[in-house]
Amino acid sequence: MSDTENFVLDFEKTIVEIEEKINHLQSMARTEDLDISREIKKLQKHLQTHTEHVYRHLTPWQKAQIARHPQRPHCIDYIKVLITDFTPLAGDRRFGDDAAMVCGLGTFENIPVVVIGQEKGNDLDSRIKYNFGMAKPEGYRKAQRLMDMAEKFKLPVLSFVDTAGAYPGVDAEARGQAEAIASSIEKCLQIKTPIIATVIGEGGSGGAIAIAVADKVLMLEHSIYSVISPEGCASILWRSADKTKEATEALHLTAQDLKNLGIIDEIVPEPVGGAHRNPQETIENLRTALKRNLQDLSAIGYDKLKKQRTEKFMKIGSQFVEVKKAKG
Repeated sequence: MSDTENFVLDFEKTIVEIEEKINHLQSMARTEDLDISREIKKLQKHLQTHTEHVYRHLTPWQKAQIARHPQRPHCIDYIKVLITDFTPLAGDRRFGDDAAMVCGLGTFENIPVVVIGQEKGNDLDSRIKYNFGMAKPEGYRKAQRLMDMAEKFKLPVLSFVDTAGAYPGVDAEARGQAEAIASSIEKCLQIKTPIIATVIGEGGSGGAIAIAVADKVLMLEHSIYSVISPEGCASILWRSADKTKEATEALHLTAQDLKNLGIIDEIVPEPVGGAHRNPQETIENLRTALKRNLQDLSAIGYDKLKKQRTEKFMKIGSQFVEVKKAKG
């Protein structure tokens, strides 16, 4: 049994209880030949209504918990379904390989693409293998190598963002973590080929933006994207972990907040109950969004794409300067 199989968030407990009752009644109907279809349908309707209500009124902190849910589909799950003939490429040609940053070539909807993403893992062994999705400098330099390849062969880049942040260890810092992230951001701005980034779970700090400076930035409905984790923000501003919920609200890190602020371009809907309840539908929703955005970008010249991408991110910075000036 996976160590995440029975993972339940506090606000989902009632939903799980109703599901268990439905499963129990269905089992009774099969084994004891009982006609309890009316009771089952009544409970299923109640489940649907209650789940919709819960997910319609999620707080920012609850959304952060969903974004981190261990049963949520991760980068490799998306690659397996969306990318055919995926060939992983390893190494940064300077130090070594970084499993946390998954990079390779493949085909999306009959279009050759370069794929870059952060993988967290879904059980203890895989989390250790992928370092919980926290890449080291060699991971970001591998991503840059693939972006150069994408530009050389005129291939679109699809990136899947899911990390709490870049790895903060001493060894990573010694190998130039900050420079690697900055260079990766610069590379995203420089290359003349379409880039679409999708925040599929947690987009944390520079570790996320290093592969998310794109022509189109998408976020799944219950994902988060911020300059720092809520816990980190609470420890800095209030010096207390008890203020994590307040920090989550102050960061405006939900997809809905960021769409309103103009930071992202599109919110990809998740099934009722979140991506962890129906991964396949979530992945298919993303397929539709990626296909549409790729078609739109393919009609734009490469030089114009690069210019628009730079102007887009420079505009974000100027917007916040103007807001700060207005507030005095």
